[in-house]
Amino acid sequence: MPRQTLDTKYRQLQSILKEMRHVLIAYSGGVDSTLLLKVAHDVLGDNVLAVTALSATTPRHERESADDLARSIGARHQLVETDELDLPDFTANPADKCYICKKERFSGLLQLAAENNCRFVVDGGNTDDHSDYRPGLRAVEELGVRSPLAEAGLNKTEIRELSKRLGLETWDKPSFACLASRIPYHSPITAEKLRQVDEAETYLRQTGLAPQLRVRHHGDVARLEIDPQDFGRLLEDDSRRRILKVFRKLGFRHVALDLEGYRMGSLNRALNLNNKG
Repeated sequence: MPRQTLDTKYRQLQSILKEMRHVLIAYSGGVDSTLLLKVAHDVLGDNVLAVTALSATTPRHERESADDLARSIGARHQLVETDELDLPDFTANPADKCYICKKERFSGLLQLAAENNCRFVVDGGNTDDHSDYRPGLRAVEELGVRSPLAEAGLNKTEIRELSKRLGLETWDKPSFACLASRIPYHSPITAEKLRQVDEAETYLRQTGLAPQLRVRHHGDVARLEIDPQDFGRLLEDDSRRRILKVFRKLGFRHVALDLEGYRMGSLNRALNLNNKG
């Protein structure tokens, strides 16, 4: 992409934030929200409040990194506890569970924003978010939450490039999603399942596998989505035995390797199949 085009979008992002004057950022510590926080803090200084929601659906490593990243930027940061597991409509795991979760979380953030005199609640949504099934976007639109990165026309590739230019360590950070996304639709979401997935993925990353991986929870079966380049390493006798031992201790009876490897939103295929009748 021509440098001037990205520079133009960067200036547009700065202009959008400057006009907002005082914002609360829904901050996850991921690539998108970290870039948004960096630029907002550069433009607005202490008129920015980053808020990270923590719950059983939040991967452990994401909880630990968000505060460190916000502190490195110099931004005000607040952690708030949420509990989607108290919502029966969410734990039933319908296809629109992300809408239910986002509606609950952003409603709370809007109230927090009012208490802190923030004129807008913003998130790290970008133009690529419309390429997959994202019911949470409906909640964002209904509640009037704004997505400055998307408004500036920035896609994921551009966000990574701009993050690198600004010296953000998250520029090449893998994409992560809430742990509930590992559980097939209509299979109830429980704290135990979320714990199993979190501990299983944490273990796999500690073995040196590429961090962009998923453990999909299919009852007593754990389906591993990893980089195909890591297949050989995973299937080495010692590695395979250790993984089986750890996963069985976590409660899984069987461990399956998905030969397609990691892919975003793989569980959404069931929705596509159902829609085709």
